[in-house]
Order: sequence, then C-alpha cells, then structure tokens
Amino acid sequence: MSARKTLMSFVIVFALSGTMGFNNTSWAAEGVFTVNSPEITESSFITQEQVFAGFGCSGKNISPELKWENVPAGTKSITVTAYDPDAPTGSGWWHWIVVNIAADSKGLAKGAGMADSKTLPEGAMQVRTDFGAPGYGGPCPPEGDHAHRYFFNVYALDVERLDVDENAAPALVGFYLNFHTIAKASLMGLYRR
Repeated sequence: MSARKTLMSFVIVFALSGTMGFNNTSWAAEGVFTVNSPEITESSFITQEQVFAGFGCSGKNISPELKWENVPAGTKSITVTAYDPDAPTGSGWWHWIVVNIAADSKGLAKGAGMADSKTLPEGAMQVRTDFGAPGYGGPCPPEGDHAHRYFFNVYALDVERLDVDENAAPALVGFYLNFHTIAKASLMGLYRR
C-alpha cells in the first residue's frame, strides 16, 4: 500500500473515531500530572493577596495554595518554584523555591511560603529567591510594564533530596532541576501595575 493510501486510511479512521464515542479529551486528561490553585486561575490576573509587599507594591504577599495530582511513577521528591521569565533582568526572577517535598505530598497550604512557615510538609525546605532570602515573594513588576507571567511549577524528581541548603542560588536549583526532572506541571498567572 502506498504512503498516500496509508495516510488516507489513518485520516478516515481518526475522523470516524469522533463519531463512534471516542472522546480524545477525557482519556488524555486522565493520569496527567497537573497543578491547580483556589487562588490562581490559569492565565488570569493574580490578586493583591498574592502580590509582594514592598518595592512599591502593596500586596499581602501570601503564597497561594497549590494542589497537584497524578505524580508520575518513579518520583522520589517534588520541588515547587514560582518564576517570572519577563522580569527585566536578562535572567528572569525567582519568586519562590521549595525543595525536598516528599513524593507522596499532594500540595502546599496557603501561606506556606512565609519565611518561618510551620505548614510546609515535613522535610521540605525553602531556598533563597531573587529577593535575597528564603520564602515566598509575590509579583511586583516595574510600574507601567506589560503584564508579566508568573509560572508556579511543580517538578517530579528522580532523587529524594536536592543537594542544596537554604542559601543556594536559584540558578543552582535550576541546574539540578534540569538533570533530575521526570515531569513538570505548571500553572501560570499574570500581573501588572
């Protein structure tokens, strides 16, 4: 059979599958590693509750609750980051880093990003951000700049612990993530002022 006939057969079968009860969306969504939040809706603007308090911003600086599901098999730990690739630094801005979260964790509580947080999962540790200290620092782009994107990423890793301490540079954490990530789930919010 020629390649053209094979392709046409595939197209016909694929087209007919939609009329035979084959629901592409529902089966594809099952088992997918995802993250969501009651405070942040995908591609929507972040509220003042999560915005930074300082640098001219007057938010409450409360980290959002994050919930994830369908962590892939083989995951030994989880890392969470919040990152703004649009910051005018040439390298973006790290707003939050939590490492060494147990693989069976299901999320982080609202407010877990406080510097002295008592609600982080046991064994988890916050690492220094681009604000200069561990803990959550919310959005605060330059006034009048375009809307920035804030990615809340959840990484499933193939190691139980990252070899960093709370003063590690965000770029070092990023380096380890590049070598140990099995899968990544992301939630993106927007903010401008």
